Amino acid sequence: MRTKLSQFDFELPDDRIAQYPSENRHDSRLMVVHRDTGKIEHRTFKDILEYFDEGDSMIFNNTKVFPARLYGKKEKTGANIEVFLLRELNTDSRLWDVLVDPARKIRVGNKLYFSDNKDNEVLVAEVVDNTTSRGRTIRFIYDGSDEEFQKELHRLGTTPLPKELGRAAEEADRDRFQTVFAKEIGAVAAPTAGLHYSRELLKRLEIKGVEFAEITLHIGLGTFRSIDVEDLSKHKMDAEYFKIKEDAVSTVNESKIGEHKVCAVGTTSMRAIESAVSAESLLKEAEGWTNLFIYPPYEFSIADAMVTNFHLPKSSLMIMVCAFGGYDLIMEAYKQAVKEKYRFFTYGDAMLIL
Repeated sequence: MRTKLSQFDFELPDDRIAQYPSENRHDSRLMVVHRDTGKIEHRTFKDILEYFDEGDSMIFNNTKVFPARLYGKKEKTGANIEVFLLRELNTDSRLWDVLVDPARKIRVGNKLYFSDNKDNEVLVAEVVDNTTSRGRTIRFIYDGSDEEFQKELHRLGTTPLPKELGRAAEEADRDRFQTVFAKEIGAVAAPTAGLHYSRELLKRLEIKGVEFAEITLHIGLGTFRSIDVEDLSKHKMDAEYFKIKEDAVSTVNESKIGEHKVCAVGTTSMRAIESAVSAESLLKEAEGWTNLFIYPPYEFSIADAMVTNFHLPKSSLMIMVCAFGGYDLIMEAYKQAVKEKYRFFTYGDAMLIL
């Protein structure tokens, strides 16, 4: 039984965390891990074509990242404040759950001002509640339509790159921190396994007869929250909204019933489909919130292949990959990845588990 957090630790040098993506999406490296033989191959991501055939299906998370990081100033003192938008609570009253930094300076009743690059004051927000030590509920004060308000948020916000990258977001990140199939806005982080797919590669997979199924899971910061209990059975995941529609269900189940490969692209796709399993162990339509935490031992129902990035030690993502690929094999793969200088985390390289 692999239910202890400390069993998922490994030595990761800081310089293995990729700060920038590869120049072309499909040119990142790809480690191919074969569960049946234990064989590990070192390839390039575009070589993924060789492992899939007509009738196989790939499940993509089509969530779209919104520019969730805002920089503002506190009224009176003018202190610089970072506001990270987590989720909209009420469209009509423009209430949002946010994280603020530095939190000690932000109290209920404070007003925050957000300006554009030309220092024109564009948005004002009032703090209406404390939710956690860093969490607040704020209400934006804005007279325009909801469409105009959303446009201002997108103009003022910056791409919410994870802090672990150690750099500020740049203009290029607006494009590269999205998948090419991103459609449904609502995530504060990209489904990173999907970042390796270029439009050209998708076309080549399509020509080969591989079917695509799109699902939606809006990734929240909880995905990256550190686990602070040694006993994994006591860890509670933050709930994330997901939706699986009928067209995705029929694509995936057709592949499954026809004994073709079903590949979950990313841990978020895997989490969504494992939250929507029918009594016959097929995919079913579903919409709602999932707090499913997958750790070994776990019986997977839908996918028999998975594309994923190389994750940080002791993260819920890495733990799920161990559940799917097998603990010993994945730990060996990670050891090789460090030795062979694979790039880790958001903009890093990919692994295909078969």
